Amino acid sequence: MVVASAGAEVVCRLGSHPGGLLFTKFGSNQTALLDLAFPDSFGRLHDRGKEVPKPNRTLTKLFPNKITIHMPQDEALLASWKQQLDRDVETLKIKGNLHQLRTVLGRCGMECEGHETLCIKDQTLTTESAEKIIGWALSHHLMQNSEAKPDSKLILSCESIQYGIGILQSIQNESKSLKKSLKDVVTENEFEKRLLADVIPPSDIDVTFDDIGALEKVKDTLKELVMLPLQRPELFCKGQLTKPCKGILLFGPPGTGKTMLAKAIATEAGANFINISMSSITSKWFGEGEKYVKAVFSLASKISPSVIFVDEVDSMLGRRENPGEHEAMRKMKNEFMVNWDGLRTKDTERVLVLAATNRPFDLDEAVIRRMPRRLMVNLPDAPNRAKILKVILAKEELSPDVDLDAVANMTDGYSGSDLKNLCVTAAHRPIKEILEKEKKERVAALAEGQPAPALCSSGDVRSLNMEDFKYAHQQVCASVSSESVNMTELLQWNELYGEGGSRIKKALSYFIDKRPTR
Repeated sequence: MVVASAGAEVVCRLGSHPGGLLFTKFGSNQTALLDLAFPDSFGRLHDRGKEVPKPNRTLTKLFPNKITIHMPQDEALLASWKQQLDRDVETLKIKGNLHQLRTVLGRCGMECEGHETLCIKDQTLTTESAEKIIGWALSHHLMQNSEAKPDSKLILSCESIQYGIGILQSIQNESKSLKKSLKDVVTENEFEKRLLADVIPPSDIDVTFDDIGALEKVKDTLKELVMLPLQRPELFCKGQLTKPCKGILLFGPPGTGKTMLAKAIATEAGANFINISMSSITSKWFGEGEKYVKAVFSLASKISPSVIFVDEVDSMLGRRENPGEHEAMRKMKNEFMVNWDGLRTKDTERVLVLAATNRPFDLDEAVIRRMPRRLMVNLPDAPNRAKILKVILAKEELSPDVDLDAVANMTDGYSGSDLKNLCVTAAHRPIKEILEKEKKERVAALAEGQPAPALCSSGDVRSLNMEDFKYAHQQVCASVSSESVNMTELLQWNELYGEGGSRIKKALSYFIDKRPTR
């Protein structure tokens, strides 16, 4: 008897017929034998007008005898048959998970005593998940065996592996429960239902205040205004003046980290993040824009604590006296402000509107009034640029000659985004050197009639040195001029309305009377 099996590609092509559907859930190439055994597997492909691949025609000639397998017609037999299928799937899943763990253990030069007794049947482990489990198991083993010899081969216990599996399952269960809680929100209309799909749970943002270099004063103020009221609402219940702030404006030149601050706030405060843009609240039907705006605030109230983030708020909530503005846009602004802080809004709702803009002087006065705290995120000075560089280069391999203070001093006027571009350009220089070296070696080998040399790997990439940053400094310049008109207007607006401004009134450039003089 000759038993043959086919690859997964053939299974995918033949898995559409009724019998094959019962076996494709095994997920291994053993199912291909059953799929090929059905009499109509190739015939259906002919009926669809598709050409049968040559390997399939060859297999048909090699295996002319076909066996038809039908599901049991008796209900008791059918139930028993399905239970056997589920047990087989569970067995294959356990064996596959053990194989993943053995592969990672062998690659890391470790062993596990009695790993055959492990039973992981609730999930299918990927290579990444298996690596995480082994990492947590190794930490548990070293904590339990602090006197282990460093040169001896590590032999993990099943207890350590179970410890790693428990951590992975707890993380996955927490993420599932959070997503399930969002799915369980009862929406009143189709507008809330559409917006609910765009809500980002705090666990999916993955940006913390530690990922933001410098801006210490701004981060401390945001922790006081946002995180404390959201995390400890019981401290702000006494009296009428300690109610949490409902609106915060982050303004400053482009690339200084305003959007990253908003993400870090949602992550650290554990609040759901609703990112609002014009595309999410506008519609071609007249009047639906106002309904979307109302749905934003009603949905934010249901999933509170929540942060409504409006990036580039000047394009959405600009001055209403603009003569070229459409009537629908003006109505949408009015609806936004009414739901934000109007007659029916409740002071107890833990909903924060966080806005960011590069042009605060274009905002409507009613919008500015609803954001009592206005924080300027300015260009970093030399010490803060050094802090930003340390955060950006934390996971990079640097040569001993790299002086981050020197790099910070030669990047005067650079924003955080500019510093990121500078480091990216510097990191590409060693890769360019390797590509040029490979090209020269390949040309020389062809000229001598020899085979092409082997390509370099990631281990051949050298660490970054000071010359790379000097080269990147010549390629990447500052995107914001500290002497530009927009920067001057930002500083003047901050003096008038910003946090800690001098309140000394000066004529802003856009208030100057531009009528022609005689």
